[in-house]
Amino acid sequence: METPYDPAEPLAHLGGRLGTGLVEVSDDLRVLDSSGRWAVIVTYEGAVTCARFADWRPAPVPGAPPWRGPDARSWVSSLDQAAYVAAVEEIRARIAAGTVYQANLCRVLSAPLTGSPDLLPLGRMLAERHDAPHAGMIRIPDAGVHVASASPELYLRRDGDRVASSPIKGTGRTAADLTAKDDAENVMIVDLVRNDLSRVCTTGSIAVEGLLTVEEHPGLVHLVSTVTGRLAAGHGWTELVGATFPPGSVTGAPKSTAVRAIADLEPVPRGPYCGAVGWVDADTRQGELAVGIRTFWARDGQLRFGTGAGITWGSDPAREWAETELKAERLVGLASATAEGDG
Repeated sequence: METPYDPAEPLAHLGGRLGTGLVEVSDDLRVLDSSGRWAVIVTYEGAVTCARFADWRPAPVPGAPPWRGPDARSWVSSLDQAAYVAAVEEIRARIAAGTVYQANLCRVLSAPLTGSPDLLPLGRMLAERHDAPHAGMIRIPDAGVHVASASPELYLRRDGDRVASSPIKGTGRTAADLTAKDDAENVMIVDLVRNDLSRVCTTGSIAVEGLLTVEEHPGLVHLVSTVTGRLAAGHGWTELVGATFPPGSVTGAPKSTAVRAIADLEPVPRGPYCGAVGWVDADTRQGELAVGIRTFWARDGQLRFGTGAGITWGSDPAREWAETELKAERLVGLASATAEGDG
């Protein structure tokens, strides 16, 4: 039965299931090991929203009016090309000084919304026109949460005490565009993820599966690896997220100095972008959180979308800028469409 469209009703669509009947909202990750099935958002800055819905059923994204996005010419970037290139050079200088080996440099695009902040119409359009393995949307108006994600990247999957993370590093239009720099960067982040998971997993359980696998996504390809482990006794979602957040693929190595570089060089908060978006079923001890990339969010009358690239000593600043453009190109184009389909 089709859910009637009501932009004021809280709902979530995650993992192919529609969540309705909001029961409670919490900012404490410990609820994820209590009971019920939860929609989860953690911003890059660490703000937690866990929403428990009473009913979850397999369903497509519900019906909604046609999406009317912002004018394609109205998008502005938190870092323009000159500022982004300068920030890339600054990261390379820090690498030369030995303070960091790799850092993910991002910028946030924003454009004024013409009406409601509800992103269900956008989420429905993305589901129809941009297939993504970890797509989802969450709408909790009273909490100011309006998120629609087309994420291709798994941050954390949990099934009982088995956990997995699949960092993405390396992006091109085709596999031929991937370089030795992409391979090296991916392996560096795999080592970081292994180290993060080892803090909460049993000794000897960490393994790397599918190293440097090329995955095809709409308009581009990604280089993906998967790290698995077995969660140690006494550890739950709070400890698992605490050991691994923010995700290694959107920070850098060493993580502590990469996070400091990001704070120094990025002029605006990332928000849900580069955070975590997904679902957790506390009763079955299962869950899946995506890295909040290829993700839109609405706030203060603005539609926002983040894009970034991993910077290493071998980075070419112009190429890194072009990678951020490639990652944004298709989705920002779709989000700029009107009800008539104009871009």
